[in-house]
Amino acid sequence: MSDTSVTPTPAANAGYQIFRTSTAPSLDETAHMEVADMTPDLEAGIGVALEAGFAEGNVVKTLFSQPGFSLTHAWFKSGFPLPLHTHNVDCLYYIVAGSLQLGADTLGPGDGFFLGAGKAYRYTPGPEGVEVLEFRTEEDFDIKFLAKTLPAWQKIAGTIADRRPAWAAESPPSSKLA
Repeated sequence: MSDTSVTPTPAANAGYQIFRTSTAPSLDETAHMEVADMTPDLEAGIGVALEAGFAEGNVVKTLFSQPGFSLTHAWFKSGFPLPLHTHNVDCLYYIVAGSLQLGADTLGPGDGFFLGAGKAYRYTPGPEGVEVLEFRTEEDFDIKFLAKTLPAWQKIAGTIADRRPAWAAESPPSSKLA
């Protein structure tokens, strides 16, 4: 684990460990997710999306990780264009707040879905965005984007540019539950 990951405490040695979203490191800081099959076109496309504001449309924190298990909290803002992708591990998703469209299904708080390793998917956050807990069967895992061409990423960047002004004023859907 990197220095920014959850630090074991005496409680961890006693069989439990407390974690808090407010102090959790970002998924990027922990480096638990690696982009697989990187090509020059994919790297350029990701760069275009980042320049358009990709990072402003999502916040992903590593709440807990250990060999064989990880838990992240992800907040995707309204209409965030999550690219079609896979992971090399099984993933279980639980919707905490907000909603998302997965295929023909609209899912909301208390709903969830399971994806086996290698299953391609994408979803679109609803009008208030979505917060999900992501449970994975490994501490370290990959993300393989299926959008491999620069034109595909330029389309994603266009959606980001359209949504970005609204994202500045958005707050997590769970903040509206109180």
